[in-house]
Amino acid sequence: MTSRSRRWLLPVVTVVLLGGAAAFAAVSWSGYQARQSAPAAVSTPRPTLPSGPLLVFRNTQLGDDYGLVASVPLSDPRAKRTVTDLPCDRVYATHQNLMCLHTDAGVVTSFGATLYDASGGRLKDWALPGVPSRTRISADSSLVADTSFVTGSSYGVKAFSTRTDIAQVNGIDYGSLDQFTLLVNGEKVTADDRNFWGVTFSDDDNTFFATAASGGHHWLVRGNLRGRSLVAIKDGAECPSLSPDGTKIAYKKNLSTTGTPHWTLAVLDFATGVETQLPISDNVDDQAEWLDDATLLYGLADPAKPGDSNVYSIPIDGQHGPTLFLAHAWSPSVVR
Repeated sequence: MTSRSRRWLLPVVTVVLLGGAAAFAAVSWSGYQARQSAPAAVSTPRPTLPSGPLLVFRNTQLGDDYGLVASVPLSDPRAKRTVTDLPCDRVYATHQNLMCLHTDAGVVTSFGATLYDASGGRLKDWALPGVPSRTRISADSSLVADTSFVTGSSYGVKAFSTRTDIAQVNGIDYGSLDQFTLLVNGEKVTADDRNFWGVTFSDDDNTFFATAASGGHHWLVRGNLRGRSLVAIKDGAECPSLSPDGTKIAYKKNLSTTGTPHWTLAVLDFATGVETQLPISDNVDDQAEWLDDATLLYGLADPAKPGDSNVYSIPIDGQHGPTLFLAHAWSPSVVR
């Protein structure tokens, strides 16, 4: 995929914006690095998943399986996890495809994306410009999106840029979202500080939602692939996730009044226009996943165990707090 990248000059000194790549634990780094840099001729990962409804995720339990794609039955997340031989920084799966964003260690570290079919065979490989962050596949497995940092950028500096690309699994490459027209209140935004991330797809193979940013604003935007346009529909929303029935959208909402973000999750009902803020005290830096039409899943780093993380569930009614859904996991995707 080819696209141009843009720089975003932020009005804050310290920002933790996308958080897509979890920090590696020191005890597991050497094994993970060895797997990433192993010659393809020696071992070619083939991520074959079990049948039935699943939760697919990145395993963060310290040990030999750290960083590998794994799954558990959706009906029994406490069951013994099935671990593949595929290392990913971020993963997303449907019944037909699996998308893996990965860091490839070596003399020169590189970053890439690999799309697999249902049998674990490679369909496509392409390079990423920097650290992986987000990925999504449409429910019908026709479209795939990825977000990554551009090399030289990082979380804790004033200036950084990201790139988000969308393509058909078998067909058109729509390229980078910074090549789309961005409209806010009917006006084109053409500033060099435009930035885009966190795609979620509708079920019509044309409409999608994402985050657009410029001038200190973070908009929820509705995208039109064939029209190559993005229209802002709400300010102050990041990393959206559309509900399975298409009636609601979840996103990160920054509650901080200082330069350091503190995100919770919120849900917007399209029909009523009502936003429900969810009662989460932790700083949630993740793109939520819908367990069902009434429940969200999200990953949260474990502050007591560097490199480890857990997946939590929370009802969207705003009346009940989160509960632990799956320990030692990150980047959950529900395969129904």
